[in-house]
Amino acid sequence: MTAVCPATDTPAWIRCPGCQDPVYGEHHRRRLRVCAGCGHHDRLGARERLEQLLDRGTPSALTAAPTLTDPLDFTDTRPYSVRLEQARQGTGLAEAVMCVSASLKGRPVVAAVMDFAFMGGSLGCAVGERITAAAEHALSTRRPLVMVTASGGARMQEGALALMQMAKTAQALADLDDAGVLTVTVVTDPTYGGVAASYATLADVILAEAGAHMGFAGPRVIAGTIGQRLPDGFQTAETLLAGGLVDGVRRRTELRPSLAHLLAAAAWARDGRHVPHSWQDDAPPLVRHPGELPERDPWQTVALARDPGRPTTLDYACHLLEDFQELHGDRMSGDCPAIAGGIGRLDGVPVMLIGHQKGHDTRELVARGFGMGSPAGFRKAARLMRLAGKLGLPVVTLVDTPGACAGVEAEQGGQAHAIAGNLRLLSALPVPVVAVVTGEGGSGGALALAVADRVLALGNAVYSVISPEGCASILWRDPAAAPRAAGALRLTARDLLGQGVIDAVVPEPDGGAHRDPALTARRVGRALTATLHELARADPADLVAARRRRFRRFGVA
Repeated sequence: MTAVCPATDTPAWIRCPGCQDPVYGEHHRRRLRVCAGCGHHDRLGARERLEQLLDRGTPSALTAAPTLTDPLDFTDTRPYSVRLEQARQGTGLAEAVMCVSASLKGRPVVAAVMDFAFMGGSLGCAVGERITAAAEHALSTRRPLVMVTASGGARMQEGALALMQMAKTAQALADLDDAGVLTVTVVTDPTYGGVAASYATLADVILAEAGAHMGFAGPRVIAGTIGQRLPDGFQTAETLLAGGLVDGVRRRTELRPSLAHLLAAAAWARDGRHVPHSWQDDAPPLVRHPGELPERDPWQTVALARDPGRPTTLDYACHLLEDFQELHGDRMSGDCPAIAGGIGRLDGVPVMLIGHQKGHDTRELVARGFGMGSPAGFRKAARLMRLAGKLGLPVVTLVDTPGACAGVEAEQGGQAHAIAGNLRLLSALPVPVVAVVTGEGGSGGALALAVADRVLALGNAVYSVISPEGCASILWRDPAAAPRAAGALRLTARDLLGQGVIDAVVPEPDGGAHRDPALTARRVGRALTATLHELARADPADLVAARRRRFRRFGVA
């Protein structure tokens, strides 16, 4: 007989399913069933999960309409009604999901938490109705919806009616999209079939718990169908992240604070979109007239704009934003490392930061694709822009790229389509958009993040239709003519201000931004707060109209 702790009904010793080492049961329970040795995340029941994530004493069960119990009068080796009763007795749950209204670190939330122990967390009429009712409660109360998934797929014993729950729940999430209500999925192990192919993957943000697996078909089904050995890491959280299918992978202890940061961002717009009054007086020494800027050698300016010591997007996030949470992936094909983005708080105000990401050494530059976005990168940026629009968050973009990635894979992936889509999206985004050219502004790869209400530039930034080298090769047919091309392109901040392409210049420290990245970041931060104070209270329709007028007049005599 296994010894059991009488206070918690936990076995005194258990064997970790990951490393097979013996683990003291009570310590394992207190560690949220995460092995101290190998880090394996054992499965949690719905009640344990609610206790882990939500504020104690706040969950209140939500009701749902009665559903058909055994619509097919199904029997395999046992009647379906018998299987249901056994699941209820074994888990103490009425169904495979628990739905509650509660708070998480003081933020109101609706939570729907699945339990794999109840018939494999399968999606049937009762589960579909409960998820839909939870979404409708979130809609009526304008509370964010957090869904914790654990499922083997649709419930076969309910036939086509189980299948219909996929469309039913997807429709419920579409209503939350239309209403601007945040939805978050926490993918736990395992999440497959009809759940993965409906509400689990339709959320605004998808976080996968470490060790989780997710896919449409399970690995045994796939291996049996194709008759091949599956690759290592198949359908794991880490593989999903690399494939651009989830926003992040979190250890169990990280889930609660990660969710709290997202809920806080969603609450800002709901509470009135107030910005600090101090921002009005926070105007930095912005330069708005070309004559106030010194004339610089264009080719030397290009060299300064490209200096690898200049702050990158993630450096600015670290300097300027609190609780920055990077979000990953285009939900289609990959997570482009050349473009980074996520939500953080700028002086208490949540913003969506998106920017090109280069690097400070050769290894990082290569890993980041030299900041040259791929189609997946621009689609990721578009996804984050749409999320900002849905939640009412200001968008800040940081431009620093030689240009969009050029190559066979980029062309096959629809590079032109991805860039064009961003231009159209930004032209209609109903939230303030501020772009800062922090280094190189190269061609369409730069403009894809810079259709903004206000476009600022650092003093040594450049912005052009093509690189000087490219221009020299095409028009002079001599790459050595790049310095001459740089002058002819009129790409310095002074030139751009005179053309009206940028609205103001943020002076750099002596010697360039790379000489004092922290001071540079502070100046950019002050420029952003002053600019956002001007834009934050504008009517969304007026913002869009003014933004379109701004770009409509370019090139007109």
